[in-house]
Amino acid sequence: MELYIGNKNYSSWSMRPWVLMREYGIPFDEVMVRFDNFDTGSQFKQRVAQVTPTGNVPVLVDDGFAIWDTLAIAEYLAERFAQHPLWPRGTRERARARSVCAEMHAGFSALRSHCPQNIEARLPEAGRRLLAEQGAMRSDLDRLQALWADALRASGGPFLFGAFGIADAYFAPVAGRIRTYALPVGEEAAGYVERVFASRGVTAWVRDALAEHDFLQFEEPYRTSRG
Repeated sequence: MELYIGNKNYSSWSMRPWVLMREYGIPFDEVMVRFDNFDTGSQFKQRVAQVTPTGNVPVLVDDGFAIWDTLAIAEYLAERFAQHPLWPRGTRERARARSVCAEMHAGFSALRSHCPQNIEARLPEAGRRLLAEQGAMRSDLDRLQALWADALRASGGPFLFGAFGIADAYFAPVAGRIRTYALPVGEEAAGYVERVFASRGVTAWVRDALAEHDFLQFEEPYRTSRG
């Protein structure tokens, strides 16, 4: 299998399947397609268009068959590698895990748009200003903490549904935003963020992201240089 991704420092969508597969040792070849820009004629779009009509990452290619949506990739992996607890085993728990992934997939738009992924950066001043100015972002952060608390209390942890799974991979990028922008969360949410970032897959992703040393201005609304 091949997994096409973008820059690890910036690509939150790519992060989800990558950390999930790395967590469980699911073998794949990484194909990193560097962001240049997202115009139709960009090198990035032209390269990714060779494997998916959307021109977006991530894309999982298994023996020539391409899957290009993160939820579809997750479901495919869960079926192909059923020996791993990618989804919870219980019917209701599995339904709840799918529900929270769908909510992440389609929601939290203020938090995601105002706080783009940037693994290497530390932007506490931007975080404070954005929280003061953006009521929708404060609402997203409140909902995020409530969602995590409900799942953790029901499962007993250490991750949302017990073992690290698809739901945790889905929320790993937003956990990273909490770190990057120093967003204030309660003790329960803060502990969960730390456990996510100590997991095998996320640790490996962060290590690679920090090694990129690639500053892309169009991905950087709050910095003018890496320094």
